[in-house]
Amino acid sequence: MPRQRRMIARIATVGDNCIDRYLPPIDRALVGGNAVNVAVNLARAGHETAYFGAVGDDPEGRRTREVLASQSVDVTSLRTIAGGRTSHTVIATGADGDRHFVSEDFGVCRGYRPDERDMIRLMKMRHVHIGWLDDAGITKRALVQAGVSVSQDLSVNAEPRNITPDALTIAFISSDGSEAEARAFAERTLAGGAKLAVIMRGPLGSLATSGGEFFRGAALPVAVTDTTGAGDSFIAGFLSAHLAGRPVAECLVEGHAAAAETCRIFGGFAQD
Repeated sequence: MPRQRRMIARIATVGDNCIDRYLPPIDRALVGGNAVNVAVNLARAGHETAYFGAVGDDPEGRRTREVLASQSVDVTSLRTIAGGRTSHTVIATGADGDRHFVSEDFGVCRGYRPDERDMIRLMKMRHVHIGWLDDAGITKRALVQAGVSVSQDLSVNAEPRNITPDALTIAFISSDGSEAEARAFAERTLAGGAKLAVIMRGPLGSLATSGGEFFRGAALPVAVTDTTGAGDSFIAGFLSAHLAGRPVAECLVEGHAAAAETCRIFGGFAQD
C-alpha cells in the first residue's frame, strides 16, 4: 500500500511482535509479527496507528521500537520488559517463496496483556486489531463492551481460548482448503459470535460473509519473493477500506492488492 500523508483513522493493534530470522541462503533478520505488520501497513496507508505490545530490553527489542517509529507507528504503549527476551521466529523459505516456520519463541509476548492505562487508551480508538495475544479474550470483550470495533486474526498459533470468535466485529481466518471448507469455516465463525467472517485463502483468493450473502475476492498474479506477512497485509488492506465505509467486495480487492505487494519483498513490510 502506498504511503500517504493524510491521517484518516485512529487505530491500534495489540499483541505479537517478533524478529523473523530467515535461514540461509536468505540469512536476514526482520521485524515482524501479526500485530506489528498490520500496524505498519495501516500507517503506510495513511492511518494514525498505535501498537500495544511488549519487547525485551535487548538489541532486538530496541530495534523493534526504532523500526516501528520509523514507519510512523506510535510506540508510546510498547512496553519494555526488564530482563526479558524479544520474541523471534526462525523461517525457511522454499523456491516458490512460501515460508515455513521452523521454530517460534514468543519471549515476553507470552503473558503480555494491556494494563489498565493501556485499556483506557484503547477504548478511545476507532478500531482495534488483535494478533497473537495470550489473554483468554479478556481484552477484546472489554473493548467491545465499551463500544469499540474489534478485529482479530484467529489463525495465529495460539491456544484455543485466545482465538474464539465471540464479540468480534471482524474475524480473519486463513484456510487453504476447498471453497466448501472455507464457507463452513465462515459459518461456524458467525455462529460463534463474530459479525463478519473473512476467510483468507492465499492463492485461492478470499471469501467473506456477514450472514446470508457470500463475497469472493481473487488473488492477484504476482512473482512471489516471500509470503511472510502477506496475510497480515491483506488484513490491513481490508481494514483500511472497511473503515472508509467501502462495501465488503471492495475491501477484499484492497486486501489482495496489499498482500500482492508484500509477496514481492521479504518480510511483512519493506525495511533495511
